[in-house]
Amino acid sequence: MRDSAGLAAYAQAVSDPSSPQYRKFQSAAFVRSQFGPTDASVAKVNAWLKGAGLSVESSSWHAISVSGTSAQMAKAFGTTIHEYRVAGQQAHAPAADVVIPADVAPYVLGVADLSSTLGSHAKPDSVTVNNTIAAPGSKTGGGLPTTATCSDYWGQKTAKGAPQGYTKGAVPFDQCSFVPSQLRKAYGISATHLTGKGATVAIVDAYGSPTMLADANHFATAHGDKAFRKGQYREVVTPANWNSQKACGGPAGWAGEESLDVEMVHGLAPDANVVYVGANSCNDSDLSAALANIVDHHLADVVSNSWSEIMHTTDQGDMAKAQIAAYETIFQQGAIEGISFDFSSGDCGDESPKAAATGVNCQTDTPRAQVDYPSSSAWVTDVGGTALGLKDKSGTYGFETSMGTLRSVLSTDGKSWNPFPGQFYFGGGGGTSEDFAQPFYQKGVVPNALSHTLMTGQHSKTAQRVTPDVAMNGDLYTSVLVGQTTAGVYSEGGVGGTSVAAPEFSAVQADAIQAQGQAIGFANPEIYLRARLGVFRDVVNERALHHQAPLSNVADFGVIGGQLKIRLAAFGEDTSLQATRGFDDATGVGSPTTAYLRSFLP
Repeated sequence: MRDSAGLAAYAQAVSDPSSPQYRKFQSAAFVRSQFGPTDASVAKVNAWLKGAGLSVESSSWHAISVSGTSAQMAKAFGTTIHEYRVAGQQAHAPAADVVIPADVAPYVLGVADLSSTLGSHAKPDSVTVNNTIAAPGSKTGGGLPTTATCSDYWGQKTAKGAPQGYTKGAVPFDQCSFVPSQLRKAYGISATHLTGKGATVAIVDAYGSPTMLADANHFATAHGDKAFRKGQYREVVTPANWNSQKACGGPAGWAGEESLDVEMVHGLAPDANVVYVGANSCNDSDLSAALANIVDHHLADVVSNSWSEIMHTTDQGDMAKAQIAAYETIFQQGAIEGISFDFSSGDCGDESPKAAATGVNCQTDTPRAQVDYPSSSAWVTDVGGTALGLKDKSGTYGFETSMGTLRSVLSTDGKSWNPFPGQFYFGGGGGTSEDFAQPFYQKGVVPNALSHTLMTGQHSKTAQRVTPDVAMNGDLYTSVLVGQTTAGVYSEGGVGGTSVAAPEFSAVQADAIQAQGQAIGFANPEIYLRARLGVFRDVVNERALHHQAPLSNVADFGVIGGQLKIRLAAFGEDTSLQATRGFDDATGVGSPTTAYLRSFLP
């Protein structure tokens, strides 16, 4: 990058409502000509790499991908590559800092992926509640009839006969997994009649499902919505280049995430165009390449990303500064072009070792409480999670609290919950970043007590970035229904996670683009401006504020594998993150409403 500082300044100018350059978006060609490397400098870097004996796999002005032996890498980067073992697996890393020759150093932002990626790659921010939704009386995988029970809305049915939990009296069964029509009504989309027409949403995950379009159409029509019209959905995938499938889980391991993302975007913005861009792996270099492809070819107005990772680990060290810089450059280029990026905040609450010890979707190599990345970047919208309660089957909004679940299991004799109170199991990410300073748009909205207090409890002299920015439903026990083909059989099941919330919000943004009649661009300045106008619903954990027992429900999955599986879930218990009045580190400015969407109308 020839002018990183100039790129960031221009990105802020076109994103700041108070700037004369606000929304004067430019092309990818403009960005490269003004701030990117010249053809000559790219050629010079390529020549250096080839001269060291490395093979250039791909080359663009964003990044050059090379392969070679350890000896060739050592020759190119001035350090030996050491082999070692982590958790019983072979790994490698440079023995010292990389040294770039002086004649090409000005053109190199950094070097990434010299270390192996055991545990340091991105992961989906979703968890399946139950693999399939079986009809009453049908057989489960264990060969026994199911007695699974759920409510059409909060409190419709109660678990009579269950042991006492957090409150006296019968506890409600959890709600049946939501379908898009319910979410459209709950978040005020139906009242606006907006459908995302004219907007394009890109979805980035790893690999690609061969049945995605058929599954999305099956799911939509099964629940009263329209299938994709011809040409409305397309894919950008390169199966011949897929790699790291064992470490990343392969296409099968990411197919559920892809299905969730596509079906949620289509469900909440049914007329928006959708382009699925599948990265060649879950490694940062491949994910950032997929994002770069979107901005270089302006494939979308909004980009939904339901994956994340921690930045600091016990076994892999810190995330490479070069990789962070590569991501930041892409996000800033997107802002200049009028493209926004939404990222899920994570499913492990404050990502502390305590949370990771019992959480179902955590990285166990976390050394301390921290926020996820790329969601904590100041150039993306960090989408946190809530638990949504409905008033009726149609989807009338009832309440929301923060996404944070304590889970207990029904004892074998059915007389108690174990453990009780429950252990942390699932929670939306958020908190104060130790790596990024407070962006301009958070000033005056985020309380100083949050922006100046790191997640370790230490005071920060400078104000820091606090996440999430917004939040929508994503709790594992207020799940959404997703359809997917596995081993040739289509089925539907409940899924939870901030992976749900991110595509939900991306769809809302597509609806807002339709209302406005033009691209919104980097959304955060508008989000925080509108937060001052009161168009977001302030999500507050009222019970915690009043020192009352938490909301709870009973999830009855029926008899599976010969055992009755029943869980007690307590809500709003998101580790150290608290949903308080105003901006908070559990739900940001809150969840969108009809008023939010109507605020974009001319």
